[in-house]
Amino acid sequence: MRAVVTTESCAYQIHYHFVIPVKYRKAIFDNPDCEHTLISICKGIEERYDIVFEKGGIDLNHVHLLLSAAPRFSPSDIIRIVKSITARELFKKHPGLKRELWGGHLWSEGYFVATIGEGGNKDVIQKYIENQGKSTEELQLKLFDF
Repeated sequence: MRAVVTTESCAYQIHYHFVIPVKYRKAIFDNPDCEHTLISICKGIEERYDIVFEKGGIDLNHVHLLLSAAPRFSPSDIIRIVKSITARELFKKHPGLKRELWGGHLWSEGYFVATIGEGGNKDVIQKYIENQGKSTEELQLKLFDF
């Protein structure tokens, strides 16, 4: 969990949960090389922008990101930065993706974003993201009668 960050003009503690689907819901992250490339690209984004990736969850056809960003970035700015840089770099390092995803787009147009509070809600989202890509049998909620 990231503490309050201070800059010359403000102090902030903002967390976002983003879900970014792959175009056509193609299962491109069954390749571990793509996963590792995506993670290293996100680390590069951290170095260039006031965006900190706290957790990431990669499923076969979508990505969950829990991140914190300076208030000068709107959620639409953040997603534009992340989607454009990751797409460009993934296509460079994995040219076969362009053949799979005709049209030259890696990510779907849409995305999900939610702000996350510091209480239990953030912990619940963090656990959810950690469990992405795991077998549903392991994670299936078991119901019972009283």
